[in-house]
Amino acid sequence: MKLASIALLVGSASAFTAPQGKVASSSAIKMVNELELGATAPLGVYDPLGWLDGEPEAFERRRAVERKHGRVAMMAVVGTIVHNNHIVFDGYLSPSANLKFSDVPTGVDGIRAIPTAGLLQILFFFALVELAWMPASKYDGDYGVGWFGSNIEDPEEKARKLNVELNNGRAAQMGIMGNMVVEVITGQTMYEQYAAGHISPFGDGEGVF
Repeated sequence: MKLASIALLVGSASAFTAPQGKVASSSAIKMVNELELGATAPLGVYDPLGWLDGEPEAFERRRAVERKHGRVAMMAVVGTIVHNNHIVFDGYLSPSANLKFSDVPTGVDGIRAIPTAGLLQILFFFALVELAWMPASKYDGDYGVGWFGSNIEDPEEKARKLNVELNNGRAAQMGIMGNMVVEVITGQTMYEQYAAGHISPFGDGEGVF
């Protein structure tokens, strides 16, 4: 399990970032070189599979996928923390099924409590976002909403914030995956693990290690 976790951590750091000699992407965001983003210490340019040299034309799509997955994972981590602290909406998730938001279990099992019609609505919303609102074909990830509603004109500041987004997204992808895996291994939600002092699947159920 330790080796698998390390392998996932190393693999997730593969930002598909190019060295300085590569030609800039056509979708560079307002004076920010997309190919220079994500090449941060300590790994710098990390491309163990050689995709940058072997498939340079696919870089733009892979970066777009990384960025979008990072954004989704960051929302997932925040949602997991909120729900594990038993912060839920008032009222009913499904009045016809007499299902309240507070009735949905915490953790991975929560999705099983959602009625089929609710899951279909979620999938329909995803499709709307992917195809129309924030289309997956828009590789630069800039949907015109700015940074918390404001535009960043300074290219250095913009590059810094885009690097922060990429790195936080990578950490969130590892975090949400780790949370789900450990929940399945231990049979405990995040809240239950911390409440019991069981915060490592590698130990005997108590403590860190």
